[in-house]
Amino acid sequence: MKVIASSLRKGNIVEIDGKLGVIVSTENIHPGKGTPVTQMDVRRIADGVKVSLRFKTTEQVERAFVEDRKHQFMYQDSDGFHFMNMETYDQVALPDDIIGNLAAYLQPEMEVTISMHDAVPVAIELPPKAVLEVVETEPSIKSQTAASSYKPALLSNGVRTMVPSFVTAGTRIVVNTSDGSYIERAKE
Repeated sequence: MKVIASSLRKGNIVEIDGKLGVIVSTENIHPGKGTPVTQMDVRRIADGVKVSLRFKTTEQVERAFVEDRKHQFMYQDSDGFHFMNMETYDQVALPDDIIGNLAAYLQPEMEVTISMHDAVPVAIELPPKAVLEVVETEPSIKSQTAASSYKPALLSNGVRTMVPSFVTAGTRIVVNTSDGSYIERAKE
C-alpha cells in the first residue's frame, strides 16, 4: 500500500528496493527555501543494517502490510525469546536483534504485540510502562528539594535511570519502557 512519506512514523514497516525495514526514527524537515523533506532511519529486517533515507514529503512510499498479534512472553534461551499467541497457543521465537534493548523490560507473562509479515515476526511492541524495583541508589539528603533533585539508581533489570531524591533502595517504581525514564512510584 502506497502512502505519502510524511505520514510514516517510528515502528512502521516499509518496503524499500524490495526489502522490508522498520522505521527507527523519522523527521519532517521544512527548510526556508526549497522542498520539504522527510528524513528517516530504517533498519532492514533481513540483515539488521541501518540506512538513512530522504524523501520529498509528498513522495509515495510502499508501506508493507503487517498483522499485529497479541503474544505473551514465556522465557529466553539460546534460541532467542519465546512468546505464545494468546488465541491459538502457537509459540514463536524472536532473535535478539528484533528485541534489542527492550529485552531488559521483558517480564514473565508480559503481554506484547508482535508484528508479523507473511507469518514472519518483524517487530515487537512492549506495554508503555513496566514496574521495577530500585536495587541501589544514593541516600537522600534532607536539605534537597524533591521537585528538582534527581539521582542515579540501578533497577532490578540492570538498567540505570534517574529517580527523584525521595526514592530509596527497595522502592518499586513505574518506568517508561521506550527510554527507561522514571514515571512515578508504583501503587501496590
